[in-house]
Parts: sequence; C-alpha cells; structure tokens
Amino acid sequence: MPLYVYETLLMGAPNGDSNPMAMFLPLILIFVVFYFFIIRPQKKKETERKQMIAAVRKGDKVITLGGVHGAVTQVDETSVLVQADTNVKLRIEKSAIASVDTKG
Repeated sequence: MPLYVYETLLMGAPNGDSNPMAMFLPLILIFVVFYFFIIRPQKKKETERKQMIAAVRKGDKVITLGGVHGAVTQVDETSVLVQADTNVKLRIEKSAIASVDTKG
C-alpha cells in the first residue's frame, strides 16, 4: 500500500480526548425513548388490567382470552365460574379474562 493510505488511516483515528458524556448520550437518549414509548405504557396497561380483574363481581359479563362469552355466577380468590349458556358453566382463572362489562 502506498504511504498516503497509511497517513489517511492514521489521521482519521480518534485521539482519546473526546468527551465521555458524548459517547453515552445516544445510549441515554435511546433508553429514554424506549421508556416513554414502550415500557411506561405497558406498565400502565398492565395495572389497569389487574384492577379490572380484581373488580370482577357476580353478574358481570366477561370475555375470556379464548373467546368465551358469559356471565359470572361465582367469584373465588383465583378463579370465576362463568355461565356460557343455559346449562353450561365453566370455571376459568381470573388471569384468562380479557374484558369485563359490569352490569348497570
């Protein structure tokens, strides 16, 4: 290789006097963007879902994650009894509830 190629490569090398904060600024900005656009909304959505599941009462209409529609007939600590049809009752975990339509 000619000598000027080596000189060009050497001149482009950083000299080590750069500001360390300038190196971490892009990483910090990426984390801030992820926090405000991804992490924070997900946490808010999850707390709303937990409150919805905790507020399930007898007589509420529910839809499960599997798509079963029915009315709650009994509420236990971790599960609910859902009446899907006239003679069909299903015991479903509270965590499997997708949405709740409260009566009244």
